[in-house]
Amino acid sequence: MTHSTALTIAGSDCSAGAGIQADLKTFSSYKIHGITALTCIVAETPATIQSIHPLPLSVVRDQLELLLETYPIGAIKTGMLYSEAHIHLICDLLEAHPAPILVDPIMTASTGDKLLLEGARHAMIERLLPLSSFLTPNIPEACQLLGRQIDTCTQQQEAARELAQQFQVGCYLKGGHRIDQGQHQDFFAYEQSLYSFQSPHLEIQQSHGTGCTFAAAFTAGLAQKMTPKDAAASAHQFTLEALKESLSWKIPGKEQRIHHLNQTQKNPPTP
Repeated sequence: MTHSTALTIAGSDCSAGAGIQADLKTFSSYKIHGITALTCIVAETPATIQSIHPLPLSVVRDQLELLLETYPIGAIKTGMLYSEAHIHLICDLLEAHPAPILVDPIMTASTGDKLLLEGARHAMIERLLPLSSFLTPNIPEACQLLGRQIDTCTQQQEAARELAQQFQVGCYLKGGHRIDQGQHQDFFAYEQSLYSFQSPHLEIQQSHGTGCTFAAAFTAGLAQKMTPKDAAASAHQFTLEALKESLSWKIPGKEQRIHHLNQTQKNPPTP
C-alpha cells in the first residue's frame, strides 16, 4: 500500500504539544505518512521553555539528504528553524525539490520566548520565503515580517494580501491573537482571491501548538492533492476541533493544570 508522504522540518517539543510531535499526530489523523528532519530539541511544556538545543548542521543535512532522495514527498512544512545557518542549509537542500513548501514562520513561543535567533528573520525573508508556496503567520509574525502593527480586521486583510504579493505565495494570516474579539477571523490570500474563515473565541488556558497544528493540517491537505482553498478550509476546521477537544491534566504537587490540543482526530474534516 502506498501512502501520501509529508515532510516536516522543525523542532522537537518533549511535551508533544507543538513541533515535530504535533505535526506527526496531525499527519496521522489525515492518514499521511509523516517524515521528519529535526532542527532543535526543546525542553518545554505549554507553560514554560526550559532550554533549546540546536542540532549541528551536519545532523540536519544528513536527515534531509537521506529523506529527500528516498521518499516521494507530496508536501513540505517548515517550523522552528532557529538560526540563519540552519535556514541557509535547508534552502540549499530544498531549492530544487518540486514539492510545495509551506512555511510556518515561527519566531516567538506562546510563553514569549524567542525561537528565532537574530539574523535568521532576514534569512527567512531573503531565502526561504522565495522558495515557498504557502505562508501561515499569526498576527505578531506578520507584524515582524512587514515591520508594522496590525490592529484591525481591515489591516489584517491588507497584510494577508501584501505578504502574498511580496513573496508570491498563498498567505493564510491567522487572527487568533486578536483576543478582544468574540469571533476570530482568518484570511487566506491566494492568487487573486481573499477567503475568510471564522471561528468563535474559546476560553482555553493554553493554546500551545495551535500554529504547528494548523500548518501541519494544511500541509497534509496539500499532500492529499486538495486544492489550496480546500486544504486551508480543512486545516481551519481541524484546528478548531483540536482546540475544542483540548486535553488537561493536573500537575502533581501543584494547583496548576496543563492543557494540550487534541490532534488525534479520527475523521479530519473534508471541505
